[in-house]
Amino acid sequence: MATLSHDLAIEILRGLSVKDLLRFQCVSKLWCSSINDSYFIKLHLSDSLKTITNHSLILRKSGYDFVSVNVYDSPKTTQRLNHPLGEQKKLLKILGSCNGLLALIDDDNRIFLWNPSTRKSQVLPSTEIDFSSASSFFPRSTYYGFGYDPISDDYKLVRMVQLHGNNKGYLHSEAKVYSLRSNCWRRIKDFCFYLILHRKFGILANNALHWMVFKTPQSWKQNLVGFDLGTEEFRFLELPDLCLDKLFCYDIKAMGGYNCLTATFRDSNDVVAEVWIMKEYGVKESWVKLISWNQPHLLSCFPSVVVVPLAFSKNGDKVLFSSDVHTFVWYDLGSKKVEKVGIRDVPIIHDVDLYVQSLVPLNSNALMINNEIPPQG
Repeated sequence: MATLSHDLAIEILRGLSVKDLLRFQCVSKLWCSSINDSYFIKLHLSDSLKTITNHSLILRKSGYDFVSVNVYDSPKTTQRLNHPLGEQKKLLKILGSCNGLLALIDDDNRIFLWNPSTRKSQVLPSTEIDFSSASSFFPRSTYYGFGYDPISDDYKLVRMVQLHGNNKGYLHSEAKVYSLRSNCWRRIKDFCFYLILHRKFGILANNALHWMVFKTPQSWKQNLVGFDLGTEEFRFLELPDLCLDKLFCYDIKAMGGYNCLTATFRDSNDVVAEVWIMKEYGVKESWVKLISWNQPHLLSCFPSVVVVPLAFSKNGDKVLFSSDVHTFVWYDLGSKKVEKVGIRDVPIIHDVDLYVQSLVPLNSNALMINNEIPPQG
């Protein structure tokens, strides 16, 4: 009986799902070694990203349960995921998603990295906030972001903390970066802008993390700031010229690898949702209005529903939207028609993120957890 050459076997394996690859590790020591090889893991991930295969939505429900659904396949059914805290009823939120890894935070402010496909997870080492005890009573803002730096081949998590004093004064701010490769935190150069919200999670695009911030404490206008994961420098990016007096909701997202600005406002009796894409990173003139949708309330019975773009279809002619009332639709860019996505057993969603199934490993020297963490004493 003829046997497959190693190169041919690799070509076949790179087209399989992560679930199948984990099963085929048992075929032979050679296959197990090949599937766990860092080059093959990157090759498989690259194929998935280019062809938009092995992509799923991950939905957080009830604060501590997660389900996934592949909106590109039919029928669209949800699948429950075993998250790092197991059966512990603790609130979990998604800080970010990158290359199949999710960064999570619980209500004790513990941070985890989790690969839902391999079911591997680890808890990040804690890091103190360098505040004096006297200032610890003031309110604070904490912004996070998670992404991959291709230059250093490292996954990084950013944490910015700012302490608020009286009369919009700011007493202290600091920024730290966690490196998966070294499994430690380090402080970086402080930032020169202001955080208003209690907590915010960054958007990953163009190898940088992005947040909406304020240049001055008294400012009413939000600005877009980016953090380059390679140089670890902050920079402001200009937004398109919008009629800001009409806006009642706008935010930054990522879609198809691009920065994506969503603006929702009222125009006469309609609710209008606009989606802008930054085609050339950092260039204001490259912002292009992709969608101007005059009836986003068709998503539900709520007339002021906020819609969020999640992803392009495989051929790029449609955009997947979610709403804050757990509804999904495909918006056709050509015909401008809306098609509701039927998903069985869809929960009332608190978080929704797009993630790609991958074999990306965690730090083997870190504190690994096997779907359950001992309760805190």
